[in-house]
This record gives sequence, structure tokens and C-alpha cells, in this order.
Amino acid sequence: MAPIRSYRDLEAWKRAMELAEGCYRFTDTFPKSEVFGLAAHIRKSAVSIPSNIAEGHGRRSTAAYASFVGIAMGSQAELETQIELARRLGFGRDADALKLLETAAEVGRILHGLRLALGARAGARPESRGPGAQA
Repeated sequence: MAPIRSYRDLEAWKRAMELAEGCYRFTDTFPKSEVFGLAAHIRKSAVSIPSNIAEGHGRRSTAAYASFVGIAMGSQAELETQIELARRLGFGRDADALKLLETAAEVGRILHGLRLALGARAGARPESRGPGAQA
């Protein structure tokens, strides 16, 4: 396995970028009345996931990194909800929505694992504990 030198090396970021690309393609077929509605929300949530992974990776503390991964997890849950709503409303192709939901779930599992790993790493390093923590 290659060393992680950049957020671009993270599987979570790579898969989240693929998800965001898929969401842009999916929303291209939405009715024009949804350009500033559900399509915009889907795109914003999708972009938020890899963006928060990248921002968190650039932080100095493990706790801050874990926090940004948590924000990415929230955006991932939002995105799943928005894609499901679009599917129920008949926007886009159903098969595309289902594939995006599968990819979003995979990204969610990867993010969960990353957050657990960061939490374990933060717990092993006393300097990353909050104020007033016992050693």
C-alpha cells in the first residue's frame, strides 16, 4: 500500500469525488424548475463530502480531522436523503439513483472507518486530548 502523502491518496476522498461526479451527471437530467432546488442541494451535499475530507486532512490535530470527517458523514447522509427524494419524485433515471445510493452508502462506510481510526489515534496521543482531560 502506498503511503498517504495527501488527501488525494485517501480512498475516502477518491470515492467521494466519484460520487460527486455522478451526482452532477444525475442532476443534469432534472427538470429546469429544479436547477435551484433539489439539484442544487444534491450537488452541494455531494461536493461537501470530499471537500471536508480534504480540509480535515490539512488540519494539524487529529481531533479536528475527525470533526471534519464527521461533517462529511453528515453531508453523506443528507445526500442519500436527497437522492432518495429525487428518485421518489421521478427525477433522473431510477437506475442511476440506485447506483448513486449504493456509492453513497459505500462512502459512508469508508468515512465511518476513517473516523473510528482517527478516534483511536487521538485516544492514543495525550497531546490531542481536550482541556482538563486526565492522563
